[in-house]
Amino acid sequence: MLDLKTIQVVLSEFETRGISKETMIEAIEAAMATAYKKEYGKRGQVVRAKLDMNTGTVSFEQVKVVVDDTLVRFPQEGEEEVVEHGRFENEQLEEGELPRYDEEKHILIANARLVKKGVELGEELIFPLEPQDDFGRIAAQTAKQVVIQKIREAEKLSILDEFGHKKGEIVSGIVQRVERGALYIDLGRATGLIPYEEQIPGERYRPGERIRAYLHAVDEGFRGVYLRLSRSHPKFLVKLFELEAPELANGAIEIKSIAREPGSRTKIAVSSIDPHVDPVGSLVGQRGVRVSTVMSELGGERIDLIEWNEDQKAFIKEALSPASVLEVDLQEEDHRATVTVSEDQQSLAIGRGGQNVRLAAKLTGWNIDIVSVAGENVAESDGEGVNISEKTEDPAEEAGVAPTESPAEVVVEEAEAATVLPAEEELSETGEGEAVVDAKESRDEA
Repeated sequence: MLDLKTIQVVLSEFETRGISKETMIEAIEAAMATAYKKEYGKRGQVVRAKLDMNTGTVSFEQVKVVVDDTLVRFPQEGEEEVVEHGRFENEQLEEGELPRYDEEKHILIANARLVKKGVELGEELIFPLEPQDDFGRIAAQTAKQVVIQKIREAEKLSILDEFGHKKGEIVSGIVQRVERGALYIDLGRATGLIPYEEQIPGERYRPGERIRAYLHAVDEGFRGVYLRLSRSHPKFLVKLFELEAPELANGAIEIKSIAREPGSRTKIAVSSIDPHVDPVGSLVGQRGVRVSTVMSELGGERIDLIEWNEDQKAFIKEALSPASVLEVDLQEEDHRATVTVSEDQQSLAIGRGGQNVRLAAKLTGWNIDIVSVAGENVAESDGEGVNISEKTEDPAEEAGVAPTESPAEVVVEEAEAATVLPAEEELSETGEGEAVVDAKESRDEA
């Protein structure tokens, strides 16, 4: 007889860890059945245990399957009755081969109908076994291992169920340790992993710090559940904007495409489903508060917000902001766009190390060539990188100094309580991804 009070305490404790009482009772019954078979059972015997939660008693029963010669094969004359250890319990059958008849787990249909009338092939017959409550040390140890294994399996399923619903969302945890460049994140009931390549370059993390990341994979491994996280994934940025912009979360606006170089710069093309909603203004927010919040989470990563346009020429022009483009010529057969810019806009169009034109090419899906007014090739993108002419090197950009003029600064007009900026307000994207307050207000404050 088992101590019901202790069992109830244990069941309640495991319920807090997401394991149901039914699962734990099954684990206890499986452990008792294993112990019984180890101590008193026979090879091939199928033993089940039943725990009565009202009395604490455990009953044991043997299970036999009703068979005939179409379901099992009988030993031929002269064939050895005793086969290698474990053959009956875990018999490996070839395709089309019938299992060998074992009187401990099979019963012929003729004999079965003597026990129970109308029994059919494949049914199970239950035979009660003599109850036992005295198990040896080895049997008890075996039962313990069964319970531990069942608990691990139940925890694994519980974690898979919990985090399976969170896949594709942002999760928050605490940095547990840093090992060989990989971050191990404590997520409560499970540990997440951020590989080095999924981290934002330049960010440093210390154990104990709280961190947010995008859960992009939930894998079941040999030793448990592996939660793969990312801070460099483009969808991490999308989910951050969904937290800040209700218009994006409820589908009033949508992100058409995104090109990201984590830790450095991102270009996002947005469009509006609702004609009364300004897509760029919704993500910028009043006085740039929304985009600034996302930038802070990403360690100051610059964000260019661009309104998507079905007209590919207009879209490419916008994608190359903060540069002003004079002309766009499309070669459909090569899926290549030749963009003409004035001399003073060449460095802006290309960006430091070709970053601006490279991101614009990824965003639009077009290979973009930058040419001067005179027709000289300034830069070419080939889908993998950008080839820049030596004549276009900008000393200010090489030194890391921002241009004195940035025509693509985001100017947010003063708005009192509007959560969605009206379409008539003049908005554009900043090369730095920051919202700049109206210059007149800044002068007044000064």
